[in-house]
Amino acid sequence: MKFYTIGYGGRTPAELVDLLRQKEVKTLVDVCLRPDRASMGVYVKAKTPEKGIERVLAETGIGYSSVIELGNIFLLHEDWRERYEHLLDRAGGLLTEALQHLQGPLCLMCAEKRVEECHRLQIAEYLVRQGWEAEHIL
Repeated sequence: MKFYTIGYGGRTPAELVDLLRQKEVKTLVDVCLRPDRASMGVYVKAKTPEKGIERVLAETGIGYSSVIELGNIFLLHEDWRERYEHLLDRAGGLLTEALQHLQGPLCLMCAEKRVEECHRLQIAEYLVRQGWEAEHIL
């Protein structure tokens, strides 16, 4: 299955939605550890779907799923990349299981605009090793 990744940092909601529509994304998968504390308020997972990112996406027909188990629990460590890769090597199947049940094409989203600075790169590399096809929306 093909999937995409995107960072919301530095993007307006309209720009984000436009990029998702261009790729015909059906479900945006939030891989932030704390989606309820998005660094840019409009991207927050609110208490009700009538607010925040879910409202923005619902208006365009794109689904939303928060998969917090894919959040970066090692962010405060200097070697977070290595730690996160090790976690995926050990438990990746369990951590990515929820993705199998979502309507695709999927797009993994986190805060960092540049994929090189985000753990979604490690998730993407893991999924590619499992036979998925990745494209990073820059």
